[in-house]
Amino acid sequence: MKKNNTTHFMSSVLMIGFVAIFLIISGRFLFIQGTGKVQGVSLNKWADEQRTTSYTLEAKRGQILDRNGMTLAYDRATYRLFAIVDESYTTNPDSPMHVKDPSSTAEALAPILDMDTNEIENRIQKGIDQGQFQVEFGKSGRELSQSTKEEIDKLNLPGIQFKKESIRGYPNGTFASRVIGLAQKENGNISGVTGIEKQMNEVLTGKQGNISYQRDLFNVKLLNPKEIVKEPENGDDIYLTIDQKIQTLLENSMSQVQEQYEPSRMTAIVMNPKTGEVLAMSNRPSYNPNNMGEVENWYNDAISTPFEPGSTMKIFTLASAIEEGVWDPNKMYKSGSYTNEQMNGVTINDWQQDWGTISFKEGIQRSSNVAAAKLAWEELGTETFLDYLKAFRFDQPTGIDLPGEVSGKILYNYPVEKVTTAFGQGSTVTPIQQMMAASAIANKGKMMRPYVVSKVIDSQSGDVLQENNSEVVGAPISPETAGRVIDVLETVITSDVGTGQSYKLTDYTVAGKTGTAEIPDSKTRNYMTGKENYIFSFLGMAPKEDPELIMYVSVKQPKLDPTESGSAPVSFIFKNVMENGLHYLNIEPDQDNQEEINAAEITDVVGLPVRDAQKKIIDLGGNPVVIGNGGTIKRISPKVGSTILPGERVLLVSDKPKMPDITGWSVRDVLRLGSLFQLNIETKGNGYGVQQSIKSGASLEDESNLAVEFSPPAFPSELKDGEKQDINQNDRTPEN
Repeated sequence: MKKNNTTHFMSSVLMIGFVAIFLIISGRFLFIQGTGKVQGVSLNKWADEQRTTSYTLEAKRGQILDRNGMTLAYDRATYRLFAIVDESYTTNPDSPMHVKDPSSTAEALAPILDMDTNEIENRIQKGIDQGQFQVEFGKSGRELSQSTKEEIDKLNLPGIQFKKESIRGYPNGTFASRVIGLAQKENGNISGVTGIEKQMNEVLTGKQGNISYQRDLFNVKLLNPKEIVKEPENGDDIYLTIDQKIQTLLENSMSQVQEQYEPSRMTAIVMNPKTGEVLAMSNRPSYNPNNMGEVENWYNDAISTPFEPGSTMKIFTLASAIEEGVWDPNKMYKSGSYTNEQMNGVTINDWQQDWGTISFKEGIQRSSNVAAAKLAWEELGTETFLDYLKAFRFDQPTGIDLPGEVSGKILYNYPVEKVTTAFGQGSTVTPIQQMMAASAIANKGKMMRPYVVSKVIDSQSGDVLQENNSEVVGAPISPETAGRVIDVLETVITSDVGTGQSYKLTDYTVAGKTGTAEIPDSKTRNYMTGKENYIFSFLGMAPKEDPELIMYVSVKQPKLDPTESGSAPVSFIFKNVMENGLHYLNIEPDQDNQEEINAAEITDVVGLPVRDAQKKIIDLGGNPVVIGNGGTIKRISPKVGSTILPGERVLLVSDKPKMPDITGWSVRDVLRLGSLFQLNIETKGNGYGVQQSIKSGASLEDESNLAVEFSPPAFPSELKDGEKQDINQNDRTPEN
């Protein structure tokens, strides 16, 4: 009985326990069913979240365009390749949605992606072995073009899919690259790093949208997907003051000088002095934002690199003296050297040491340091001169709407520094500071702030959201003084003793000043020596009576022939851009062109070193275009004995030919190139080259296919090439 009672008791306990557990579980189910919540989490909401997928809808970054609407930067569609390797993604065995055969898939993709077959197969197989849903193919599988995507699509490879992505595209390569800047993708978003891309990043950047919907296990939309779409807001478009035609003239000219003279640095700016609009700005070395490689210099030297400017500074010493009423062009002084009792034995010398007793006007024409020193110390007085330097705003940045501007520094502590500043030594300035100051000379005394952003446009509605206007930032001199300064600066070009004779234009009068700036040597704490160790520059404006353009050019340490002066590369850039730029702007010529245009016969340059061959063609008045990286010339077109007109292209082929940039080439020039290499040429349109199928710098093989698109010129056809090769090798005037 005792044993039986114990058994009944334990059975009762177990039954009660089971009943309690059942009631608890049932109660829990009833609670969940009634409230629809588990631990405070809504099951309906949780289920929705599990069934709902969402994607970001990319907002397009705003475009950057030139003043006439030509696209300079835009979001370019690319594709990321990936392979689905999870077998469960396939619901119908007859239509596989995953990679079934890694080996054949790898063999098909390898030549298109330029990857090793084994590498592709190993990536796919590794993904399968590790149970991954999908695999990617590294750098080779990213940023694929539309044509590459279409080529892969035609293969109908199971499991191979694409994701559309945007990267920043720059259709003109190095064109104004330091102004436009660079934007790169970081953490899925494109943001500006340099230039306008950085300066206007907030305006260019849009707001991302998104889309969400409910789907099944295989990411297929349900019949009632409850789709929600939030449209993206695209970024606004930026129009620059840069003019594509003038910028192209500048880029082409600088590239030719870079190739021929191999300078360490170059900078050039073209500006409208009446508005402050920067029409062109470029530096060398430059970079191609589409293919960065190694960037030698990230700085925009035009605004970020102060240096001792040399004799272009004499423009402002002269202007100060005229405005102050102490300028007498006919007053005589003893040239050669200058010192005073407060300079502690330091002597200022003229570059040719001594021209004897000459007038101050001749001193400016000859670029006499002594003339500038005496004007500052004896005529103006150094404190008054300092007031004018500040009035020209050499003590502060211009405020140009580009990032990274650095102001120069007026070095004015000791008597010798106050004297050397008058002719551009000691104190430092940037090219853009000189341009702003020079606008007062060219614009009747009114100094204009330089700017590069013209307007901001709503990319969707086309409405103008912001428009920049010209801003007068000072009036350091009177209109009368500005006119008198221009009169004197014109004689720097026209006088028999002027240092600017090589800067004469064919159709327009020019006023300007040469500069030869010494380069500090960090090792010796002195200035570098040697014929080529200078920064050669020119600051000029035209037409002289009412300047429409002002331009600054500097070339640092060019490799000169023994008979060449530093003005050769500088004047080549200035004359090409200024002459053709003024014609393009339909500015009426203000002087008659009485020069005869004579044809020249091509001499044999085959077998000569490239540099010698170039010089011979330039001496004939031709425009040499070197095709290849070799040291000697192998072929030439037109052939030896043919006649050429001034500025006509002559193709010089050396070893390892590379495709040239044929922008601006005529049909005849392109056909000459084709005959040299037996190219199969396909042309579209007429006029001058604007696009080419073989990229500039690519290897050029015989019998290749070349498609070229031509477009009519936007300015007189005889000027379209923009490359009048008028480096006058007979102009040997030294300068300072």
